[in-house]
Amino acid sequence: MKTQRLAIFASGNGSNAVRLIEHFRNHPEIKVVTILSNNKNAGVIEKVKNENIEKLVITNDEAANGKLLIDLIQKQGVDYIILAGYLRKIPAELINAFEEKIINVHPALLPKFGGKGMYGIHVHQAVKEAREKETGISIHLVNQNFDEGRVLARHKVIVDEFDEKEEIQRKVQALEHHFFAKEIEKYILKK
Repeated sequence: MKTQRLAIFASGNGSNAVRLIEHFRNHPEIKVVTILSNNKNAGVIEKVKNENIEKLVITNDEAANGKLLIDLIQKQGVDYIILAGYLRKIPAELINAFEEKIINVHPALLPKFGGKGMYGIHVHQAVKEAREKETGISIHLVNQNFDEGRVLARHKVIVDEFDEKEEIQRKVQALEHHFFAKEIEKYILKK
């Protein structure tokens, strides 16, 4: 199998992106080659500045331009796109060009707490307000609808009745850091 090349799309702090880069740094079959962000002030850009990977910063208008994204990604020879806290809707053209090759991690157990506006702390607040006994992560393929692509894996954590949204977020992020790269690897290598 030829080396599978990943592009990570991220809009924020980049803790998942850093974990992915670390996981695949010396991998014999999977390599992170590009970080793309729609936020020039994203923490992820600073965190990966010393990594030997392409860093692309685009505007929100450019993020909505499927043809432009396809061109940028194809120039990097990318095989899979990984969404790690990327807060823009993926254009239909890009989804079609990378069918079943765009993977996202969602901070809840889909189909619960998914859809437009359900990201970051908003998800954890909704989980708390619903008095859920458990939450977790869903690693899924991206399709035309927010958080409705085929789920590849779910991992759960218990929500204590006294957990505030920040504690729920901490628990969920620990799951992301532990499982996201492993599930990506499993999917790509079909093991």
